[in-house]
Amino acid sequence: MQGSLEDRPALDALLAGAGAVIHCAGAVRGATQSDFDRVNADGVTRLAEAAAAFEPAPRFLLLSSLAARMPQLSHYAASKRKGEAALKAAPEKLRWTILRPPAVYGPGDRELAPLFRSIARGLAPVPAAVTGRFSLIHVDDLASAVLCWLRADAVHGKTFELDDGCAGGYDWTTVLEIAGRALGRSEPVRRVPVPVPLLRLAAWANLTAACLLGYAPMLTPGKVREITHPDWLCDSHDFAAATGWRPVIGLESGLARTYGPSVRGAG
Repeated sequence: MQGSLEDRPALDALLAGAGAVIHCAGAVRGATQSDFDRVNADGVTRLAEAAAAFEPAPRFLLLSSLAARMPQLSHYAASKRKGEAALKAAPEKLRWTILRPPAVYGPGDRELAPLFRSIARGLAPVPAAVTGRFSLIHVDDLASAVLCWLRADAVHGKTFELDDGCAGGYDWTTVLEIAGRALGRSEPVRRVPVPVPLLRLAAWANLTAACLLGYAPMLTPGKVREITHPDWLCDSHDFAAATGWRPVIGLESGLARTYGPSVRGAG
């Protein structure tokens, strides 16, 4: 079926007879706030309104982002928070749940693959002097969380954060050690610190070029603020207690199965 989040007849046709809606569409690249809001906020509003018009209304799961916890950091984060607010403002009859995953990796990921190809060659360009900690999750574990939500039918009107079960999350040193093993490195990975001021300068240059040339940038000043934020830790305890879900893919095995063959072949 063809359509868009701006096409109400297409949404109505899509929702007809549905018992549940899993909304995972999202904009991750953009130069302006409206670039993100069109999908991440306004799209949620339209889909929630369409779902609420049915009787009975389908259950509604919004895959948001941990970035929504800090909407002041970037246009992306702000749009994700707006999308959550739009769902919470939907008619009361709509039984909704929000999941906030951290950084998601796995098959099809294009954003982290260049980093892991570089790690497989022994070099890791990462922001200098960034000492924060962060959580991660493999896409298969995220998918299994969605399936648990479908089966549980008991966690409505709540927002849950998800992670891969690693207590205390990760820092860059730990990730590089694990990635080196997972990608078959016999020697330690050399960390190449990228000065944050240089990263900011590159982000502003990329944003300016994007505005002039009309493309959707990934590296922006907002993205740099996200990358350098000191606390992206979360845990899945509440969601696990409510649904029985448990993550099963650790970072080393997840990286090996996702990036190992491709980066070794490219190297």
